[in-house]
Amino acid sequence: QVQLVESGGGVVQAGGSLRLSCVASGRSLSRYIMAWFRQAPGKEREWLSAINWSTSRTYYTESVKGRFTISRDNAKNTVYLQMNSLLPEDTAVYYCAADPSITRVTTTPTSWGQGTQVTVSS
Repeated sequence: QVQLVESGGGVVQAGGSLRLSCVASGRSLSRYIMAWFRQAPGKEREWLSAINWSTSRTYYTESVKGRFTISRDNAKNTVYLQMNSLLPEDTAVYYCAADPSITRVTTTPTSWGQGTQVTVSS
């Protein structure tokens, strides 16, 4: 229903910053909540942040609160994740996701992007 494409990953030193982008396409995008997840090797997918497409209300998990910022540009159908003060523990594949439900989007969203690799070196 919703197609998502992430970009912006790469290699960065600890303490550095990256900005991830997620371009969405499909019908009625304004009805969706957008989210970012990550999955480190050997670990479960972890929900990080979410944003209501139409209202811009934001949500964060405690581990990234104060370091990561989610935002959106409705004109470009794009959601961003600004990541500052990166740590080696932040190394993971980062995924964009979407769902009309704020509850479901943090657990089992119906739409996923392909992922973008973020590697933080020490």
